[in-house]
Amino acid sequence: MDPVTRLGVVGCGLMGSGIAEVAARSGLDVLVAEATHDAAEAGRRRLTVSLDRGVRRGKLSEEQRDQALARLSFTHDLGDMADRQFVIEAVAENRDIKTDVIRALDKAVEDSAAILATNTSSIPIIDLAVATERPAQVIGMHFFNPVPVQQLVELIPALTTTEETVERARHLTQQLGKQAIQAPDRSGFVVNALLVPYLLSAVRMVEAGSAVPDDIDRGMELGCAHPMGPLRLLDLIGLDTAQAVAESMYEEFKEPLYAPPALLRRMVAAGHLGRKSGRGFYTYTA
Repeated sequence: MDPVTRLGVVGCGLMGSGIAEVAARSGLDVLVAEATHDAAEAGRRRLTVSLDRGVRRGKLSEEQRDQALARLSFTHDLGDMADRQFVIEAVAENRDIKTDVIRALDKAVEDSAAILATNTSSIPIIDLAVATERPAQVIGMHFFNPVPVQQLVELIPALTTTEETVERARHLTQQLGKQAIQAPDRSGFVVNALLVPYLLSAVRMVEAGSAVPDDIDRGMELGCAHPMGPLRLLDLIGLDTAQAVAESMYEEFKEPLYAPPALLRRMVAAGHLGRKSGRGFYTYTA
C-alpha cells in the first residue's frame, strides 16, 4: 500500500496542531487549515513553539525541527485541500460544525479516492459519512492528547466505510508512529466509554462534598498508579470538551452515568475550562 505523502489537517487547536506536528515530523507534506488568516497564523506560532520546545527538551535536533517546519504550510481556505490524499478534521467537538467541515472537504478534495477522517471523540461517524458523496471513504481517527506523546489512535469505521479505507487509515497511523485499535461506531467508542463515567464520578464527588480535588487525584495516582488523577485529567482535556463528549454519549444511550453533572455545566458556563483558560478544578499560570 502506497504511503500518504500529502496530508491535510483542518483545525490547529490542541488536537489539530498535535496531529500536524506528528505528521510533519514523520516526513509528510502537511497543509493545515484554520477558519481565518489570523487563526492560521496563530496555528503556525503554536506549532513553532511546540517544535522549539522539543529541541530544548532534547526530543529532536534543530535540523529535525527546521525540516518539520519546512513541511508545514497554512491556509484559511478549504479549497486549498484539493490535492490532499488524506484529510483529518480536528475542529470543535460540535456535530453541526464537523458536518459542515466534512461536507466542504468532500467538495474541495479532488481525488475521488481520498479519505476524509474525523478526530471526533464521541459523534457517531455515520452521521458525518452520510453528509458526503464518499461515505465509503469516511472514517473516525480518534487521537489522544497530547498527540506527540500518546501512542493510541482509535479507528472507527461507519457502516458505510470500506475495509480498504480502514487499512489505509491503519497504514497512516503506522506512518505517524502510533498504534491503532478498532472501535465500534457508538458514541464514546472504546476509551471514552470507559473513561467518561469515571471522570464524571470524580466531578460528582466534588459536587457532593465527599472529597476535595487534590485528595481525589492523589488517591487515584497513589492508590491505583494512574499517571494523572481524574480532575487533573479533566483540566487537561478541557471541561468544555468533556461536557460535549458526555452530552453526546448521554444523547445516544440515555444512561444517567453519562449525564454531565451540574457542577461541570456551571464551570463551563463560567469559563473555567481547565488549563487552556487558566482555571478549572485547579488554577494555572502561563
